[in-house]
Amino acid sequence: MPIAGLPPELVGRRLVQLSDVHVGPRVDDDHLISAFERAAALRPDIVVVTGDFLTYAHERGTAQYDRLRDVLTHLPRGRLATIGILGNHDYGRGWRENAVAARVVGVVERLGVRILRNESANVSGLDIVGVDDLWAHRADPAAAMQRRSGAASIALCHNPDALDAFDWSDYRGWILAGHTHGGQCKPPFLPPPILPIQNKRYAAGEVNLDDGRRLYVNRGLGHLIRVRFNVRPEITSFTLHRT
Repeated sequence: MPIAGLPPELVGRRLVQLSDVHVGPRVDDDHLISAFERAAALRPDIVVVTGDFLTYAHERGTAQYDRLRDVLTHLPRGRLATIGILGNHDYGRGWRENAVAARVVGVVERLGVRILRNESANVSGLDIVGVDDLWAHRADPAAAMQRRSGAASIALCHNPDALDAFDWSDYRGWILAGHTHGGQCKPPFLPPPILPIQNKRYAAGEVNLDDGRRLYVNRGLGHLIRVRFNVRPEITSFTLHRT
């Protein structure tokens, strides 16, 4: 991951991205815990989680937050920082329940994960900018960017459609996203038939936007439907370099 102005002490450090964990009855806890153990074995310096910690269901009540805590106890921690953002499912029904988001933030932050909501955190001279969720009508990249310290930076944004929906001002750099699950099912040599995004270029992997921004869309660890075909769950490991 080449980053302009990256501090020398971060060159060669490892950043691991996890996304779309979807703790809940549709995703096996042991699958997530095993994936977290594999991510921890990479010995990450920075861990980022790009949204959808929980698949919320009103009828499950407070027990689902206990389950979220129990599973995320195994989430790997970065030696320098562990940072996350919220996704649409973290906002409950219709992506409108702020009380659900507050409960998710409370659980996750008590476990040592800092949640950024249109704000920035400086990690050893690298600004990590966290944009809140698009479908929850909380995304504000401009506000998030204003809080940078002026150092080298990367951005986290759950739904990649937010890259087209807002003016990202003078931001030039990497944006890490999730949300799509890569479509979960993909015929060989063809695009996935179902994607929860408007811009189908943003299905998965790296996308150069030709304006100085470079997008990476993680396929996620969890799912909403218990099927994947030709779209494997993903742990993404980046090695930081200076340009």
